[in-house]
Amino acid sequence: MIQIKTDEDIEMMRESAELAAEVLLMIEPYVKPGVTTNRLNDLCHDLIVSRGAVPSPLGYKGFPKSICSSINNEICHGIPSDRKLRNGDIVNLDITTYLNEFHGDTSKTLHVGSPRPKSSRLVETCREALQKAIEVVRPGAHFGDIGATIQTFTEGRGYSVVREFCGHGIGRSFHEDPQVLHFGRFGEGAELKKGMVFTIEPMINEGKCDLEILSDKWTAVTKDGSRSAQFEHTVAVWDNGCKVLTRLDGKTTF
Repeated sequence: MIQIKTDEDIEMMRESAELAAEVLLMIEPYVKPGVTTNRLNDLCHDLIVSRGAVPSPLGYKGFPKSICSSINNEICHGIPSDRKLRNGDIVNLDITTYLNEFHGDTSKTLHVGSPRPKSSRLVETCREALQKAIEVVRPGAHFGDIGATIQTFTEGRGYSVVREFCGHGIGRSFHEDPQVLHFGRFGEGAELKKGMVFTIEPMINEGKCDLEILSDKWTAVTKDGSRSAQFEHTVAVWDNGCKVLTRLDGKTTF
């Protein structure tokens, strides 16, 4: 059942969502060659707890770290480690915070050092796909419109859309109904109504969409070894459109 949040709920959620965005903004300058993802995890953790919040992933279904860090061919749910980032890598950092009894969820794929042209096109396509999907969110639209917008745009650029993972409702629980697919057909799925809050988080692969899960039982990787990018915002359906709760006006780049 899809929960409808009150205006007060959404304002409280905004505080948590904006904290997640602030953490993501803070960590960007540290993403450079030679830095470990454990170091990135620790910096994010420290800022989150210093603000009286909790990193939502830590301990969630046994997840051992405070953020997810997914490098190159890792699609999502990468576990921070002592692996050092290298020049030319791409890394998705997924930040979720719990504050005021609500969760806020955002992620961004970043370049490490000098971007590779091929990777730049992948990353930019994924960012644009998220933005185009956000633009269709309004009362009376359908969840299928979100997926179809992402699929049409990204496949038109020659990329594939991951099917096994999707966006999700969010609020007092980390994951709620509905599932927000990143592929689909226009006009299908449940109708969007004011007060619905959910994430849109497309995962786009350079190669085929097939994936596998590593032995850590968390990290999803592309089966063909191609690179993958992801961007994510938490959005609330509003009167004539939507509010992007994880966007800091004038500060963020997506």
